[in-house]
Amino acid sequence: MATRETRDNVEARMREAELRLTPQRFAVLEYLTRASGHPTADQIAAEINRRFPRASRATVYNALKALRDAGLVREVATEEALTRYESNVEPHHHFVCRSCGKMEDVPTGALPAPARVEIGGGREVEKVEVTLRGLCGACKGKG
Repeated sequence: MATRETRDNVEARMREAELRLTPQRFAVLEYLTRASGHPTADQIAAEINRRFPRASRATVYNALKALRDAGLVREVATEEALTRYESNVEPHHHFVCRSCGKMEDVPTGALPAPARVEIGGGREVEKVEVTLRGLCGACKGKG
């Protein structure tokens, strides 16, 4: 359940983004704010439905789209053709464990910043996101 601080923070972020505060949008953003990892839309829907049994999958997907379009939620695509979501919209990279599939944030300062990326064809690179793959500490310890 949300703490008062989390509730106030979520409401403030939505007001700042000039996004209408609906119970479903609030529930989705509040869940992502306190969730560990990077859940899929289906995982978010399952959690939201514990509190809002009438929130359809479409409602959750629409809330995620509105939150993404407002810049409050970030979509993270994976090789498994899954889209995961997070409330951390600041620039950062990701690490994905090849054994358990856990995805973790990696600060941008952990990797050298490219001075300038040129890929030709008149394209202009605006941001760089890196996904590192390997074994997390827990899975490495099991081996």
